[in-house]
Amino acid sequence: MQIRQLTEEYSVSPQISLEDVQTLKDMGYKSIVCHRPDDEDPGQPSFDEIAAKAAELGLETAHIPVVGQIPVEAVRAMVDALDELPKPMLGYCRSGNRSTVIYQQTLHIR
Repeated sequence: MQIRQLTEEYSVSPQISLEDVQTLKDMGYKSIVCHRPDDEDPGQPSFDEIAAKAAELGLETAHIPVVGQIPVEAVRAMVDALDELPKPMLGYCRSGNRSTVIYQQTLHIR
């Protein structure tokens, strides 16, 4: 798992595995945001699988799937997640790029 810290409160990574959820908990993360739609790639864990494992470990989650250009509704949902979910937070997608871009777009709204 390659984590890139953007701020003290928010980091990004490529797709995480179910096993990575425990590692994130051990690293001190309090919430996880998924920016991938389910079934984007064969074999990726579904958001529900990640969310169930996270809940089991006491982490909060949000699913804000984005494909292509990021719609304003997704940016607003990310602002809500940043306002409501505990920090530090990890956002993930296929490469970490969408999770980075959507965060950068929230900076204009927050």
